[in-house]
Amino acid sequence: MKGSRPLFSVDDSLDELALLADTAGVTVCGRMSQKVGHIDPGTFIGSGKLEEMVTLLGELNANIVIFDDELSPRHQREIQKALGDKVHVLDRSALILDIFAQHAHTREGSLQVELAQYEYRLPRLTRQWTHLARQAGGGAGRGGTGGVGLRGPGETQLEVDRREIDRKITRLKKELEAVRAHRQRHRLQRLRAGVPTVALVGYTNAGKSTLLNALSGADVYVANQLFATLDPTTRRVTLPNGRAVLFSDTVGFIQKLPVTLVAAFRATLEEVTDADLLLHVVDGSHPRAWDHVDVVEDTLAELGAERLPKILVLNKNDRPASSEILDYANLGYRAMVPVSALRKTGLEQLLETIGQILVDNLVTVSITIPYTQGEWLAMIHNQGIVVEEKHGDVGVDLVVRVPPRLAGQLEQIVKGASEEEEES
Repeated sequence: MKGSRPLFSVDDSLDELALLADTAGVTVCGRMSQKVGHIDPGTFIGSGKLEEMVTLLGELNANIVIFDDELSPRHQREIQKALGDKVHVLDRSALILDIFAQHAHTREGSLQVELAQYEYRLPRLTRQWTHLARQAGGGAGRGGTGGVGLRGPGETQLEVDRREIDRKITRLKKELEAVRAHRQRHRLQRLRAGVPTVALVGYTNAGKSTLLNALSGADVYVANQLFATLDPTTRRVTLPNGRAVLFSDTVGFIQKLPVTLVAAFRATLEEVTDADLLLHVVDGSHPRAWDHVDVVEDTLAELGAERLPKILVLNKNDRPASSEILDYANLGYRAMVPVSALRKTGLEQLLETIGQILVDNLVTVSITIPYTQGEWLAMIHNQGIVVEEKHGDVGVDLVVRVPPRLAGQLEQIVKGASEEEEES
């Protein structure tokens, strides 16, 4: 969907930046923008605009400047030099990282955010970031040294700090790999149990957590702010057809999501790529609703999840709808269901649609399960629909409709059984 429509307008993007600032606890007292033919290689916005910014900061008595685009390390250094040490220079990525740091409550979430922060800061390291071993959870209590460490002959403080951050990044990646392996074991257990997984995705503040609460009776934290919840939550729900499914809430997406965050949250986002069905939750009342759809679609493509079956859930239909209407079928959605997660309307239709699509996704397989592989027979009955079943001399002859993932596993079982027969 990239290039299908222009990106957010400058005003819309700055409006969202103001919401991010408010979420981070920053009071916005002014804004400015500039149309340029090219980015200034030294100061990003050019010397004239920079002087205008200095004047405006003095008039407003402001001490923070937030750029809507990511600044290169050089741009950040030169702007900081021009504005002085009393003014903090941030870009959109740094602001989002700060919000994530405030909202991450589990060990996994905290590790992911800490890694993203260090990877963002490393190329931007200057004197203002020295002694980072005492920040972001570092120090003796987290396996650190309690300080930066001894300085070698001729080393500058920045060189010591860079080495310390590299060490911390290595440690955090190892810890996250352990978390990822633990999560993968849980996913394998879910696969063996045969319970389909439905992942909720969407733009931040679209109402995913409210919808999960409404569908499952869960008590996931909900707030009318961006990135209110970061940590993934999974709840079991029984569909109208009697089948059980697992609903998994995920971190909300946003335009210009920092690359370091996408990389750091890889383990969490695998909940999306491993799902049997995606619910793309959209705030249908938002004036930029379909731009939000574009952003989420692009992010799903980056994750390799764009081909998964998905339902477009138009949330907040108790409010006036966005004036723009798109043909959801042309966007690859199996269905579009309007709901109000807050008012709990449209949920029955949504659950019925989920059940139908999960059944439609089943593939027909003809297979003989050896009597020695009885556990697979039980799994087939649990996860699929048995069309025909006959007991033969060596096993059970079946014609079944099963999820694509199980069909692939069954093919491996048949292949393994054939190889054993040839060897014998």
